[in-house]
Amino acid sequence: MQENIDKALNLYLTTKGYSKFQLLTAMFDMDGVLFDSMKNHSYSWHHAMKHLGFHLSREEAYLHEGRTGAGTINIVSQRERGHEATQEEIQAIYQLKTEIFNQLPKAEPMPGAYELLQQVKASGITPMIVTGSGQKTLLQRLERNFPGIFKPELMVTAFDVKFGKPNPEPYLMGLQKGYQHFHPENSTDTVGTPRRLSPNNSIVIENAPLGVQAAVASGVFTIAVNTGPIPDAALLDQGANLLFPSMQALCDAWPALLHSIQTVTL
Repeated sequence: MQENIDKALNLYLTTKGYSKFQLLTAMFDMDGVLFDSMKNHSYSWHHAMKHLGFHLSREEAYLHEGRTGAGTINIVSQRERGHEATQEEIQAIYQLKTEIFNQLPKAEPMPGAYELLQQVKASGITPMIVTGSGQKTLLQRLERNFPGIFKPELMVTAFDVKFGKPNPEPYLMGLQKGYQHFHPENSTDTVGTPRRLSPNNSIVIENAPLGVQAAVASGVFTIAVNTGPIPDAALLDQGANLLFPSMQALCDAWPALLHSIQTVTL
């Protein structure tokens, strides 16, 4: 595994033209990474769509993970009706989906996630959240399950972006919020454009093909964890730099991974 880590890091630096990593933040997706919540999301998406006359299988719901709710609804509406859903339809479907989700047993934290976050923070790296979720019930669980790890100003949610994953906007917004955190006095350029951290200042931890696609497009080194019923190729084909079979496996490998990130140079 160590050989794969070193090879992936060197390839990233070579391809992107960086001499080394200068790691300041680690951006974590939430559903399927920090919480074992995707089975609940897929169930509630399937039944909400079915109730209102659309078809979205539980298996397909996994592949849409990371999109905004409106984006998922419109893909299905375009496919089945040839046009996008109205705002009223989007609101009705997403509200029903949320109600079904909230009736299901609470999603448990992903094994290994809290231990990994503690290691990340102890190493001086700032953890961030970048999620397509707009469900406040799940967002509110972060502090209860991962106390002291995340700051509200370092979270990117569906409320912060116009375009969801696979568009790189959520992770670019993460780089922007990271810059504002470290340089609050100088967070915009001379014409008022928000500044961003350099991509080599961060890493991404993702579990969904669309999320990997978004992270890779933002230029950030992307670690995929396959926590769902999808083939590894679905993540690697989107450009993931490294792949782990679980959050626990990534947690166990973190000391070696961090050492390589901090010492690799070109």
